[in-house]
Amino acid sequence: MQPISPTQKKNRVRVVTLNMHKGVSAMHTHSTVYRLKQQMRSQNPDLIFIQEFQQEHRGRVKRFGQWPDNELSHFLAEGFWHDWHYGKNVEYRQGHHGNAIFSQHPLHKGSNYDISAYRFERRGLLHSSIQLPGGTVPIHCFCVHLALFERGRERQLREIISYINNLTQGGPSIVAGDFNDWRNRVSAPMLDAGFAEVFEVLTGSPAKTFPSIRPMLPMDRIYVRGLHIHSADLLEEWFRLSDHLGIAAELELL
Repeated sequence: MQPISPTQKKNRVRVVTLNMHKGVSAMHTHSTVYRLKQQMRSQNPDLIFIQEFQQEHRGRVKRFGQWPDNELSHFLAEGFWHDWHYGKNVEYRQGHHGNAIFSQHPLHKGSNYDISAYRFERRGLLHSSIQLPGGTVPIHCFCVHLALFERGRERQLREIISYINNLTQGGPSIVAGDFNDWRNRVSAPMLDAGFAEVFEVLTGSPAKTFPSIRPMLPMDRIYVRGLHIHSADLLEEWFRLSDHLGIAAELELL
């Protein structure tokens, strides 16, 4: 194997995505946020995209006994993540949740776009961008959680691609999250927009990530444009953190 040059290291970025199930286990029996903090750091990703991110919930301490005193983004980022961006999608009496992006590099925070397909199911498209050290080209980052029903996902995907086209001018981009797309209808329109899914490129099909205890459905994806895919990993050791498994990819800016 050829050694990685300093220039290649500088252009590389490790990405992880996870639906964190609002910080509780698959069966809602215990809090997972403390273990999530440890496991996130053990992967040492440059970027992590999180869906169902429970930024605040005042009832968690009463139910589970352990929950961070401050907002979850501060708890997870403390002493490790340089920057983060949270987009609130759903608010209720006890708190709120949405999508989040954590980064080892400074984030240029964009907007959280409402892409809800149904009134009963609030969804967002969270946009940020990073610039690798010494680089001149931004990498656009989109964290997404699509609808449960296929017709809604089709409408959302058209919106997402329109937002991406308007915001990125064709530049390098990562779209990661929970696509709820067990029939794999998303990849064709994403390919038409110039995006490739990391596991599809390397293995021929998206990784099966749901349910975490015995994955059968390929729900979670990392789509990239303008980046070379070096590797993709299914984070099977995360099966106790959520009802989804996380996935990771090693990418290099072209």
